[in-house]
Amino acid sequence: MFKKVASDILGLSDIGSVIKPQDYDKVDADDYIISEDDEKIYFLIKSKSDEYCFTNYALIHLDGTSATSKKRTLRRFSYQNNKISKVMIETAGTVDLDIELKFRIGKESYSIDVHKRYLDEIKGLYKALIKLEEITHDNEVYFGFAKESLDIATKTFSRTGEIEKDFVDQYKKLHQYAFSWLMQAREQYRPKDYGFVFERYIHHK
Repeated sequence: MFKKVASDILGLSDIGSVIKPQDYDKVDADDYIISEDDEKIYFLIKSKSDEYCFTNYALIHLDGTSATSKKRTLRRFSYQNNKISKVMIETAGTVDLDIELKFRIGKESYSIDVHKRYLDEIKGLYKALIKLEEITHDNEVYFGFAKESLDIATKTFSRTGEIEKDFVDQYKKLHQYAFSWLMQAREQYRPKDYGFVFERYIHHK
C-alpha cells in the first residue's frame, strides 16, 4: 500500500524525477533487485507511469499506465548481454520543463523525460552510460581477438601431425583447453558487474 502512494509522496508527474537513495524502498523496482547476488541500485528515475532503475548488473524498466495500475510490465536488460549505444542528452530550452536522456540498450531504444532541475544528476548518469558503451565495445573487440587467437593456435597445432597419435585423448584435451580459454576470456571481457562505473560517475545531491 505504501508504494502505491509513493508517487504522491515524491511529487511525481509524467516528467521523470530522480529518486534519492534513501527513497529507493518507496519504489516498485526495489522489489525486483537480486540482492541475493549483490545487485544494488545506483540510479533511479521515476514518473507516474514508469520506473527506470540502473543497477550494477542491468537496467530494470517497470512500465505501466500509472503508478497505481495493477498491471505493469517488467523488462530487464543486463549490460553483459545488451550493449549500450547512441547515448545522448537533449537539454531543455528556455520554456521547457524537461530534458531527454536517450540511449539504446540491446535492440531497445529509450528516450526518458526528466525534469530539468535534475540536470546535474543526469549528467553523472550520462557519463556512466558513455563509459559503459566504451567498455562494452572494447571488450567485445578483445573477446573477438581471444577467440581468433585460440582458433589460430588450434589450427597450428593440428597441422603439426602430432595429433595423429592418441587422437581421441588429444582431441579431448584440446577441446577442454579451448573451453577453459573461452570461459576465462568471457569472464574477463564480458563481466556482469559494472558497479565500478556507476561509483565513479554517480554522485547524488
